[in-house]
Amino acid sequence: MATIKLDIVSAERLVFSEDVAEVVAPGVAGQLGILPHHAPLMTMLQPGELLVRKDGEEIVLAISGGFLEVRPDRVIVLADAAERAEEIDIARAEEAMRRARERMQHPAADVDLPRAEAAIRRALARLQVAEKVQRRRRRT
Repeated sequence: MATIKLDIVSAERLVFSEDVAEVVAPGVAGQLGILPHHAPLMTMLQPGELLVRKDGEEIVLAISGGFLEVRPDRVIVLADAAERAEEIDIARAEEAMRRARERMQHPAADVDLPRAEAAIRRALARLQVAEKVQRRRRRT
């Protein structure tokens, strides 16, 4: 089976670097599927689930936006932040969601509403990814 090298990099660390069969990323215009031999492209990513298929298994990560570049020999994801599902602190994500919603519901003069909306999207992406993996574990 053909593979392509995938590198997922955040500001803090190299999150993932392996040969994979498929990448499904949350592009700004919708889900974007990348297979080996995909045409070169560059696009922005929105907060959401990044799915990696490798050797018959699925690896799920939460990303908080960034960029995706497809080259002939690799896919590079430059993420604002990226976490594997098992790394997500659910309590921390829920607290971030609560704080952002509170800022949206009771805005003060110094509250940046677009920033609060972005915080909600990031927290929601993290919670959805963590929940999806927990459901899978319960089934097995």
